[in-house]
Amino acid sequence: MPEPREAHPAEPERPDAPSAEPERPGARETTDGADGATDTPAEWWDDPRMPWKGKPGRWDLVCWFGIMFMGVFALVMIPLRAYLVVANPVLQAALTGSRSALVVLGVTDHPLWGLGLVLGILSYLKFEWVYFLAGRLWGRGLIDMMLQGRSRRTERMVDRLEGLARRYGVPALVFSYLPLPLPTWVVTPAVAIAGMRWRTWWITSILCAVVLQCGWVALGFWLGEPARVVVEAYARISGYVAIGLVVVVLVTVFLRQSRQSRAAARS
Repeated sequence: MPEPREAHPAEPERPDAPSAEPERPGARETTDGADGATDTPAEWWDDPRMPWKGKPGRWDLVCWFGIMFMGVFALVMIPLRAYLVVANPVLQAALTGSRSALVVLGVTDHPLWGLGLVLGILSYLKFEWVYFLAGRLWGRGLIDMMLQGRSRRTERMVDRLEGLARRYGVPALVFSYLPLPLPTWVVTPAVAIAGMRWRTWWITSILCAVVLQCGWVALGFWLGEPARVVVEAYARISGYVAIGLVVVVLVTVFLRQSRQSRAAARS
């Protein structure tokens, strides 16, 4: 009678067997649902911090790059304002629509004050249409983007201002052109969201810019000789003021980047 064979336990799977190989990140495509659609990395424009919803179109990109350019331009002009306002107020008015430059044109009775006034009016309006178009395209998206990283108190203030701008329309837009602490990046998109027409916005903005900029030149003529003494004294120290502003800007940027780097390292 043959002896029964000894039963051998099942051989354990070897670590190098294909079924036991640990899955490495990215070793195979993940699927979404039963149809086997592959997951793809999110596009740059799909960031929730962006002001638009979905893929941006041509005018979305025009607004986006326009706003980025405005930020860089404002940063570059900070140290130049103190110098140009007395060294070349016509150029300053052409670049920024500066109220100070227009007052200086009147105070000094500059021979090109008329040209400076026209350029100052045009320059005052050169970027405002970007905010209005952004409000038409993105709704509240631009305001939410601008509020990122700001305090709750600022958010509440902006919410109230946006509500007033939507409610009053043209009067709110007029007030935003006055030398008051009313940010145009809130008022202008808000009136666009409320449904203001392009024609209404352009007429109101042009009239406000003309009246306001003419008023600054007239103020300079009215101040006359006493203000000339102040302007000439400022001209002597404007170079040092410009250098000081450059230092302040560089230190501010450095400190902000340092805080962001530390926050990223902690997270």
